[in-house]
Amino acid sequence: MIEMKLEKRSKGPCLPHEEYCVRHLPCPMIQIFSLRLAKAPVSSGPIQLYGYMATRDDMDGLLNYVFNRSRDNPLIVEQGSHMEMTGPKRGILVLSDVLMEFDMRIKTGEKEEHDLQLIDGVVVFSQRISTRPFTLRYNGTNGAVDMGLTLVDAGMETTIEVIVSEVQRAFHLSLSSFVSFTEELQEFQLFHGTIGELVTKRYVVAVPMETVMHLKLKVGEKGSGDAAHYCSFNSKHHGCVHREIKLDMATILVKVTVSAPL
Repeated sequence: MIEMKLEKRSKGPCLPHEEYCVRHLPCPMIQIFSLRLAKAPVSSGPIQLYGYMATRDDMDGLLNYVFNRSRDNPLIVEQGSHMEMTGPKRGILVLSDVLMEFDMRIKTGEKEEHDLQLIDGVVVFSQRISTRPFTLRYNGTNGAVDMGLTLVDAGMETTIEVIVSEVQRAFHLSLSSFVSFTEELQEFQLFHGTIGELVTKRYVVAVPMETVMHLKLKVGEKGSGDAAHYCSFNSKHHGCVHREIKLDMATILVKVTVSAPL
C-alpha cells in the first residue's frame, strides 16, 4: 500500500498544489553516483582507507561530506572496488562555482605518521560540466579515486529514507536507484550489506524535474537467492510517498521526499 502526504516545509505550501507547483523551483545540482578505488599501492588485498571528500557551495559555505571516515573507523576496500559513500546530507547546488575538497589516507599501522597519503587537493566545478554521466579521476601520490557524476540542469532534492524494523533474522540488502539523465538511465548503488537489527538509512539524490526515479531493493538470505522489490516515485509530486514492504525476516519502510533545493 502506498500512502501519500504533503510534508510541512518552512518554504511554505506548494502553489497551486503539490502535483503542479510554481513556488518550489528546481536549480542546477551535481549528482555523484559513485566513488571507486582505482589505484592503490598494492594491487591485491584490502587496505584501510580514511579521510574525507566534501563539497562547498553557495547554500551555506559549509562542508557537505560525500565521504567521511575517521582513522578509528576506516573503510576496508580493495583496488577496483567501490567505496561506500556517507553523504551528501543535502543536495549539491551549482549556484556558482562549487569546491570539491578531499584528503584521503591509507592506514598502515599503529602510528598516524606512518600512514600513506592517497589523494589530497581541491577541484572547482561550474555549470559547464557535462550533463551526461561521466567519470573523473583524482590522482594522488599513492593511488587514485574515480568519481562518477553529472550535472542536473533542473534538479529537485530527493531524500530517500529506508527504515528496517521488526527484524527476525539477519539478511542481505542491496538498494539501488535508477534515474534518467539526458535520456540515459543511470543505475547507482546506495547501500550494499547485511542487516541484523533495526536500522535507518538516509540518502539525498538530485533528480531531474518531472522525472520518475525507480528504486530496486534486493533482499536475500544465506543459502537462498535474492528477491527483488521495486518502487517508483515521480519528482513532479512534491511532498512524501511511503512504501512498506513486509517480509518474513523484516519490515522495510521506504520514504521518499521531493522538495525544492533552495
